[in-house]
Amino acid sequence: MIAYIKGKITARNPALVVIETGNIGYEIHISLNTYSKIQDLEECQLHTYFHVKEDAQTLYGFAEEAEKSMFILLISVSGIGPNTGRMILSSMTANDIRNAILTEDEKRISSIKGIGPKSAKRLILELKDKLAKQSDPATIISPTSHNTAREEALSALGTLGFSRAQSEKALDKSLKGTTDSIAVEDLIKIALNNL
Repeated sequence: MIAYIKGKITARNPALVVIETGNIGYEIHISLNTYSKIQDLEECQLHTYFHVKEDAQTLYGFAEEAEKSMFILLISVSGIGPNTGRMILSSMTANDIRNAILTEDEKRISSIKGIGPKSAKRLILELKDKLAKQSDPATIISPTSHNTAREEALSALGTLGFSRAQSEKALDKSLKGTTDSIAVEDLIKIALNNL
C-alpha cells in the first residue's frame, strides 16, 4: 500500500521516527538497525510495511529493502507478530538472520529476546526452504558489492516476471569482476543479456 516515505525527520528515538512529508507527520516504528542508519540524518527515505489489525494501524519502516523483505518473511511465521519481527531485526541484521536460519543455528536465534527454542525451530522450519529458494547460500554469506543497485535491479527483474533465483544468478554474473559503480539501468540491461 505505502511502499516508502521520504521526508524530514521531526522526531526520533531507537524504536520510533516521525517523518514529515507533504505537511503530514508519519509515525513509523523502526528497528535498532534502521535507527543506527538514520540517527544522524535530517531527512531520510524508509521502505514501509503497513500493518492493520482490529484495534490498530501501524507503519513499520526500514532503511533497506532487504530488512523489509526479512520482516515480511518473519511475520509470516505462526506466532511471530510485527513487534517480535522488529525485535529480531533489532538484534541481528537481515543478512545475519538469513545466515542463522540457513545454517540452522537455533542457539543464535533463540538468544534473541522473545524467541525461545520452540520459536527458533519454527522459524528455521518455516523459512529455511523459502530463503534457500530466494538465493544461493554463497551470495547470502558474502554479499556482493553494489548492494543498492543490485536490490533495485532485482526488484525490476522481478517486475518483468523473472524469478528471484534467476535474477540473482544473472546479476551475480553481471557484477562478477566489476569494482566500479554501475548504473541500475546498465546493470538490468547486462542481466537481461545473461537471462
